[in-house]
Amino acid sequence: MTGLGVAHLTALQLAPARLVREARHAGFSAVGLRLHPVMAGALAYPVAAGSQAMRELRAVLAGEGVRVTDIEFVSLTAQTRVADYQPLLAAGAELGAVSLTVSGDDEDVARLTSNFAALCELARGHGLRVDLEFMRWRPVATLQQACAVVTGAGQANSGVLVDALHLFRSGGQVVDIGAVDPHLLRAVQLCDAPMLAPAEALIIAEAREGRLLPGEGQLPLATLLAALPGDVKISVEVPCAGLPAEQRLQAAAQVTHGWLHGRRPVSPAVQVAGHC
Repeated sequence: MTGLGVAHLTALQLAPARLVREARHAGFSAVGLRLHPVMAGALAYPVAAGSQAMRELRAVLAGEGVRVTDIEFVSLTAQTRVADYQPLLAAGAELGAVSLTVSGDDEDVARLTSNFAALCELARGHGLRVDLEFMRWRPVATLQQACAVVTGAGQANSGVLVDALHLFRSGGQVVDIGAVDPHLLRAVQLCDAPMLAPAEALIIAEAREGRLLPGEGQLPLATLLAALPGDVKISVEVPCAGLPAEQRLQAAAQVTHGWLHGRRPVSPAVQVAGHC
């Protein structure tokens, strides 16, 4: 294992430098950072490449020995102008990130696929991969739809981010993973939940603030991990309204480490890290 990563949404109240410190204290060795808002006005922590803020954040990362695995979050809509994300990609590259996470929010599949391909081309110049995350309430709602866009874009630096909750809440099953080209599956985000989904009106709220820690729900996480490629990068995304951010990080690290070691056999080939 190379260490466990944590998604920023787990403790989004914490600005990047504090997240890095608290995540390391909890036992994580990698983080994802929300540098771009998921929607206008939403919480995010932009940092410009070459700025003093960037230098300070890099110093904290180096001092704590924590890596940045992914930056987020870009919503690909009908109005997307790919060139607008050049500064975000430059910041991610300076932080040493591996990937940028995006969602598909354009009903026009051809246009969405074209924009995704163009973003991958732009990201390649910064040494970054682009991962498409599917979510039940977005136009790209399922694993199959995400794979179709990524395959259609034809870019080597692209992938599909599998979030355990989104997979099962979108009607997916573990068996669906076996039908996917393993080269598309680069990262997985772990959390748990009851097998029975909440009412439709509560689906988004569950995803953003009502997740359970791995092993504390009923999702077939062990089977899911066994079906994924052996080198998939693993992070934890467990936003929960019931705990302060620092306690949430500590619980997420302790419980997930225990679950991975005690409930799932881990072969030497498996790398437990953020894509995240």
